[in-house]
Amino acid sequence: MDATETNRAHWESLARVHATQNRGYYDADALIAGRDTVPDRWLGDVRGMDVMHLQCHLAYDGISLARRGARVTGVDFSPEALRGAAALAERCGVSLELVEASATDLPASLHGRFDLVYATVGVIGWIEDLDAWMRSVYAALRPGGRLFLHELHPLYLMVATVDPLTLDYPYAFDGPREFDEDGSYADPSAHVEATKTIEFAHSLGEVVTAAVRAGMVVDALHEELETDREDRGGVLPQDADGQYRLRVSGEVLPVLYTLLAHR
Repeated sequence: MDATETNRAHWESLARVHATQNRGYYDADALIAGRDTVPDRWLGDVRGMDVMHLQCHLAYDGISLARRGARVTGVDFSPEALRGAAALAERCGVSLELVEASATDLPASLHGRFDLVYATVGVIGWIEDLDAWMRSVYAALRPGGRLFLHELHPLYLMVATVDPLTLDYPYAFDGPREFDEDGSYADPSAHVEATKTIEFAHSLGEVVTAAVRAGMVVDALHEELETDREDRGGVLPQDADGQYRLRVSGEVLPVLYTLLAHR
């Protein structure tokens, strides 16, 4: 089984787990009641835009973007995730177009259609060919269309424990890394049917260079020193203000970054 099929089986399992949750990361009742899950910094107004939510999973952010006035197309390689997204969008009274497709080989029907390609938190670590991912983004955008990539910082992804500091993941691409672990980033105690995954590291330089090679113009790269949710299952302690920060020897290191680029 190759990386795509291994990871698809895992994400099919995760979709079934996350669709039944109603707390924390995937709180369906809160979303239905109006919770907005989209990070506000750097995104700007999306009203009237055609937006692709790439690797949308259950499309919580896609639903939030639609509520902000965008026409949203969610794309994912997991049929189970798309079924969950459709059911959730219906419960929220939101209209989404949902397309099953590979993020590195989008169908021609999606080319040149979008003002914004939106992808956030935990998406490119599943992608071996980052150049192909960026070329797909470029192809999907209209001239002047933008990429908003909000992602876990590679420094943060390296860290297994903070105290003592131990590292268990590379900073930059070194080929596939295989894992076999139960649980979910949203619920480490959850039982997941397909536990094997194949993941890929990408340095900050590799991400920016791939965007440039695809033909995009980089507008900004923001590195963020805090986050309001812990995305690695308990690696970071929560500070008194409710934020999570990665401190090493008393210094704060970045945990997220946002790449803004346009075609």
